[in-house]
Amino acid sequence: MYKIDFNHPCHVHFIGIGGISMSGFAELLHSFGFTVTGSDWHESKITDHLESLGIQVVYGQKAENITDSIDLVVYTAAVKSDNPEIVRAKELEIPMMERAAMVGQVMKNYSSAIAISGTHGKTTTTSIASHVFLEADLDPTISVGGILPAIGGNIRVGHSEHFITEACEYTNSFLKFFPTVGIILNIEEDHMDFFKDLADIRHSFRRFAELIPAHGTWIINRDIDDYQEITEGLSCKVITYSVDKEDADFTAKNISFDNECHGSFDLYVNGEKKEHYHLNVVGLHNVSNTLACLALASLYGIGSDTIQRALTAFHGTDRRFELKGVKNGFTIIDDYAHHPTEIAATLKAARNYPHKTLWCAFQPHTYTRTRAFLKDFASSLALADKVILADIYAAREKDPGDISSQNIADELKKLGKEVFYFHSFDEIEKFILENLVHGDLLITMGAGNIVEIGENILKA
Repeated sequence: MYKIDFNHPCHVHFIGIGGISMSGFAELLHSFGFTVTGSDWHESKITDHLESLGIQVVYGQKAENITDSIDLVVYTAAVKSDNPEIVRAKELEIPMMERAAMVGQVMKNYSSAIAISGTHGKTTTTSIASHVFLEADLDPTISVGGILPAIGGNIRVGHSEHFITEACEYTNSFLKFFPTVGIILNIEEDHMDFFKDLADIRHSFRRFAELIPAHGTWIINRDIDDYQEITEGLSCKVITYSVDKEDADFTAKNISFDNECHGSFDLYVNGEKKEHYHLNVVGLHNVSNTLACLALASLYGIGSDTIQRALTAFHGTDRRFELKGVKNGFTIIDDYAHHPTEIAATLKAARNYPHKTLWCAFQPHTYTRTRAFLKDFASSLALADKVILADIYAAREKDPGDISSQNIADELKKLGKEVFYFHSFDEIEKFILENLVHGDLLITMGAGNIVEIGENILKA
């Protein structure tokens, strides 16, 4: 495999440079003195930012974008083998590397490499951990899968031995990483276009756990079913946390929520009461995410006062229960949830948020996920009072013709829910403006571009 020599920066070209993760690492390599170029299909705020740094971005992925001046081509799993830039790079015999492998090589440059994994909650937990490390003046390098206001984007280049990043299981990307400390938040069925079943997913997480060296540490959610299968026999230290199991190393007791569903709890470590913490993010799931970060902070000797300042400053990342504004007296919140478990967690939290009627406008993400979790989507969405459905956001997939949002609508109707399905955002926006009233709460939800609905309504 091609080895990136950070002492001898070269010319690296990113295919799909506008992606949230690709853009961050393009910026990181640029900061190390590498010549960075890239291509993407469309201009965006992200590509505008990269260009402002002096990174050359071209629009449209064409063979002529690949020249013999390029030393390495980086691509994502979404880029197919017939992509004209891939084809041209092969013709010129230019080394190529998948994004995850490049991240792994970056990690090797840090003696404290922290990888945060799990089916859900990676971005938020990475963001909380980042806030804690920043407040502790540990000067970390940070890569997060969303826009974190504290660092003004999705990447921060630090000058210490600490590197904090998300670790995604899709296509087994995280198996190319080299962490010294790892966190597993949860393990559930997802990405069924790649994994065969839950057992296959658990096997990948086990392989990921085995990457931690003997001097490292695993932090794992005790609430994961049969979590010992993931940790048994590991040579490294293992720390558990839980919001339910009292035999975990780190537990939360006396959990309560304010009128905006921000959590508070007492931290117990090995059965001993330690500190009381208050959060500025919503829901029980974020109490759990915070426990993981408290366990992490303990490894680095970070004090409780520092932690509480960090938690007070953290109000969430872009598209995670993000308050967008108020229109005609109803409140609009946007959330990235696109898996039934995430949807349920968000809507359970929202039910404690002041409202008359809880509306959820949901855009399913990928055909395979919609088909695999059809009934689960319906049961999770049923936690809202009324549901509005948009067409499926295809992402990397082609329409198979046998699954649509109508299938979710049909399942919701079986549950006795009032549901409305529209094929365009214009129709949804018109419906919302005509039907929501003062005091209602609208959550736009999904991993696609449904955030635009709330933004357009607020501009209307």
